Amino acid sequence: MLLGEILTKEQIIPEMKATTRWEAIEELIDNLVSCNKIRPQDRESIANVVKKRETSMSTGIGFGVGIPHASTDLIYDVVGAFGRSKSGVNFDALDNKPVNLVMLFLVPQGQFQKHLHTLANIAKLLHNNEFRQSLEQATDAEEMERIIKEKSAPKA
Repeated sequence: MLLGEILTKEQIIPEMKATTRWEAIEELIDNLVSCNKIRPQDRESIANVVKKRETSMSTGIGFGVGIPHASTDLIYDVVGAFGRSKSGVNFDALDNKPVNLVMLFLVPQGQFQKHLHTLANIAKLLHNNEFRQSLEQATDAEEMERIIKEKSAPKA
């Protein structure tokens, strides 16, 4: 799935409060609960799955980007939330630099190909310096959503 198909402006946090990767994951999962993308009663189980995946290896891929992700049988379609931190989050990233853009996504259990394709699409997009800069400079969630939809649209 493409990033623009996963996110609405309600699922974008332009000013994250988190300072650590664990707080960032919690904040983004709370967003998914408030947007009715995951059920409140599934919140803890989903947080644990994402944290378990993150403990095995940080998803801080460098370039100020973190992409925490996991598979769970508690959802039926790919869901995600995007956060921006102007001050940066300590994400234990591969390049040891703080993370400013965090894209958390969840894929239904057993959809391995969809999981890989979604991760590849998101990582490719977030590796683009111009794209990252435009997100970092956007004024609000609405502008961030517009940039994401524009840049992640399928090429005609």
